Amino acid sequence: MPKKQFTVAFYNLENLFDIYDDDSTHDNDFLPNSAKRWTSKRYYNKIRKLSYAIKNIGLEETNFPPALLGFAEVENKLVLQDLIDSSDLKHYKYDFVHYNSPDERGIDVALLYNKTIFTVTRSEPFSVDIYNEDGTKDYTRDILLVTGQLDNSQVHIIVNHWPSRHGGKDITEQKRLTASNEVDNIINLIKQEHESPKIIVMGDFNDDPSNKSMTQLTEKQGLFNPMRTLQSHDKGTTVHYTDWNLFDQILFSTNFFEKRKGELTYKESDIFNERFLQVFKGKYEAAPFRTYIGKKYQGGYSDHFPVYILLESY
Repeated sequence: MPKKQFTVAFYNLENLFDIYDDDSTHDNDFLPNSAKRWTSKRYYNKIRKLSYAIKNIGLEETNFPPALLGFAEVENKLVLQDLIDSSDLKHYKYDFVHYNSPDERGIDVALLYNKTIFTVTRSEPFSVDIYNEDGTKDYTRDILLVTGQLDNSQVHIIVNHWPSRHGGKDITEQKRLTASNEVDNIINLIKQEHESPKIIVMGDFNDDPSNKSMTQLTEKQGLFNPMRTLQSHDKGTTVHYTDWNLFDQILFSTNFFEKRKGELTYKESDIFNERFLQVFKGKYEAAPFRTYIGKKYQGGYSDHFPVYILLESY
């Protein structure tokens, strides 16, 4: 019988901005006097909703919220601090790793972790050099590498939010392939420094498991992608009109299949798409209950469902 179980998750939080103006980024949509009317009341409603969702990821299986949780679309350390100080999470001794990235919108990735289970030994952001067709630089999110001890195992976590398909899937594909190549480089660096490292790659990749940017990672680095079997015509993590995508994924090195005493072993994976996270009725029924559709406030959680894997320690 396994001694312990841990949840490792990823969640795109759909523009978790504070209500204050940051002159260095394009955050003007998310201010109290903007067209979206991003007020303190709406902000704290979102914090409350997200913290409740986070608390419940993997809770049924492990009796605890996630040990590790990667985020996309967070503005800064303030919003992360507000999350971990919320009533649903404040008792779980969470901390986070976050670096400001050069993204034009001012949204970053981050890693939330339970300090009683995970100890950070190293963290580093890696920039992704991406250019538009006209040669201008596309300032996008950094890729975050965090190394630490999860229970008694050293784990390397790589958190991603790759360039979107805005402008067309095919036109923007090279940007995601460039990001994929950077992850490949990061994994090679890890393998140079560590023998048989345990690696977890998570993120909103803006590509599905079957797309080239993802398959080249699994093929080059021998990563396993459990999300491949979770996608169907009516299931995913985000939906565009009626088309489902599984952009949010968690991949890992195959040594998570090795069952050795004291080592972490992969058990299962899933999309966390509980009913409370879904649109309740109407033509978008079962889609993620979003905060906004365009500039129209919906009051929901996010336009993405979280994904998670369960790890066991023997």
